[in-house]
Amino acid sequence: MTNIDDGETSRSPETAKNSAPNDPPPPVDWDAQAAVFDDEPDHGLRDPVVREAWTARLRDWLPRRPADVLDLGCGTGSLSLLATGQGHRVTGVDSSPAMVGRARAKLAGHPAVFLVGDATAPPVGEERFDVVLVRHVLWALPDPARALRHWCGLLRPRGRLVLVEGVWGTLSPVGIPAERLRGLLAPLVSGAVVVRLDDDARLWGKQVEDERYAVVADL
Repeated sequence: MTNIDDGETSRSPETAKNSAPNDPPPPVDWDAQAAVFDDEPDHGLRDPVVREAWTARLRDWLPRRPADVLDLGCGTGSLSLLATGQGHRVTGVDSSPAMVGRARAKLAGHPAVFLVGDATAPPVGEERFDVVLVRHVLWALPDPARALRHWCGLLRPRGRLVLVEGVWGTLSPVGIPAERLRGLLAPLVSGAVVVRLDDDARLWGKQVEDERYAVVADL
């Protein structure tokens, strides 16, 4: 599933110069990108500093007890791996078979299952989860409000959404501002907290100037 971090290190290309802000990104062959996806610091989390920064954030956002986590747009499974390391059971979903293949290899032996499917309608049947974790996917969907409603329906009572999003670029910015996302969530959840992420260079492997944030929302 589409995932973007910034104009230089992204899982989605910059929009064309004539695109309007928040236009859907052009199609990308994610199977072709899978082999190099983890080369970016915040994708592969190979740098110990970057990995520990994301580990600490997940520790704050995910339940302390072992939980069932649905990682949508999971890519190669880097966040899934961190979640299993904290005692959680993960189901990852991505539209790219090559990404899913790499995630399965990366998490071999861990309590994780990876499925090929659409993040907006993940193929999980009647299964329900304690947490739905989504990083840099919602902004690119044609109907974010509908996706959020569906994701809330995949949660158990008192479940939690963890949404990592942002607005990237200056000439033709793409993304979803934090206040807009809070507004979309307002009728669906009992409370939502915005956590600023653009001031923590450790998460990205460099200083950034874009709007980057997480919203942690409880039913």
